[in-house]
Amino acid sequence: MKCIFIHPNFPAQFRHMAEVLGKSPENDIRFITANPRPEWEIPGVKKVLFKEEEDLNGEVSPALKNIAGVLHRGETVAKALIALRRQEFIPDVIIGASGWGSSFYVKDVFPEVPFLGYFEWYYDIRMPNARFGRKQPPGLGMRMELRERSQTILSDLAACDHGICPTHWQKAQFPKAFHDKLSVIHDGINTGYFKPARNKKLVLPDLDLSHAKEIVTYTTRGFEPYRGFPQFIESIPQILKKRPEAHVLIVGQDRICYGPKLPDGQTYKKIMTEKVALDPERVHFVEPLPYGKYLEVLQASSVHVYLTVPFVLSWSLLEALSCGCLVVASDTQPVREVIQDGVNGVLTPFFDIKKLAEKVAACLDYPSFMENIRKNARKTVTERYALEKMLASQMTLIKQLKDAREKSRNRFG
Repeated sequence: MKCIFIHPNFPAQFRHMAEVLGKSPENDIRFITANPRPEWEIPGVKKVLFKEEEDLNGEVSPALKNIAGVLHRGETVAKALIALRRQEFIPDVIIGASGWGSSFYVKDVFPEVPFLGYFEWYYDIRMPNARFGRKQPPGLGMRMELRERSQTILSDLAACDHGICPTHWQKAQFPKAFHDKLSVIHDGINTGYFKPARNKKLVLPDLDLSHAKEIVTYTTRGFEPYRGFPQFIESIPQILKKRPEAHVLIVGQDRICYGPKLPDGQTYKKIMTEKVALDPERVHFVEPLPYGKYLEVLQASSVHVYLTVPFVLSWSLLEALSCGCLVVASDTQPVREVIQDGVNGVLTPFFDIKKLAEKVAACLDYPSFMENIRKNARKTVTERYALEKMLASQMTLIKQLKDAREKSRNRFG
């Protein structure tokens, strides 16, 4: 099989698919990307680079500048596809992540090749994340920005032969007219790697928590409101007061991945740590960790906190559940697809700081009662999101697209 993956960041959500396809010497796999990450190689997968435009000249509105940037990305990827075509590399299937603009011209360069789109989110002012927690309805500027962000996604929805969404909640955000084109297949969690290790003692570079009797963990890519960072920080003094022997470990970067940016020099960590007095002897901030150490954090966790507005569900939630973590999570739509309160986790209102602290403390008060919840957490992931099951579904879909193309080619010549 010949296959092209397209994503600005290598290998992103396509890591496992690329690994499986790259293993076979009969396959020829190319990955078009702007961020090749030289420290990360996948055997059998050849990287094809395109250059991101760092700055677009001209005084235009942010919306027009965004559109110009997206179309530029699409054009640079199109040039990479054209180069492959001139080398007589004609793929059996193209798999691309929508929303970046990188897959915008796929069907123009390769109209005869099946295009499988990966659709993570659809931006619409009517969707829950756009209204969540707002006292006033979004203004005209935000409405225009969200409409602009969905233009290339709509184009990919129309052009693709089929699409994948990671969860039913995420699929539900896309226009219903395209639902028949979308299959729900999660990226998959490696349950053989993310597994429980009871009585794990945690020792990290520059931080020894092997003595801690209780560790409350929170992991995220960025410290931001979309992942409930301000609410969690506000809950910490109450948690520590209720649990005098507990430590809090926060893993992530002081940046914003989703949502509006702050003025220069401002970060949510800076804002919240100036607002809330945290005990430096018991509250520990740690930069993102290598996978092995991140795994040890989850395995050593007494209670893991996961908060999110109604948006894309994080891998970290499922990784924590797979490790048998006792998860206290926000009672929001994407979480409710996975967690049933009191069965495989504990749900709490997103904005209720007091309730969050009470739920965390209660989980620590009754560890034996919570043991069954931990087991169910692990069971949820092994039954519904295990990597081998998700990969089987993904590979079946890819084969179906390839076979359909072969059948059409044989029929029409």
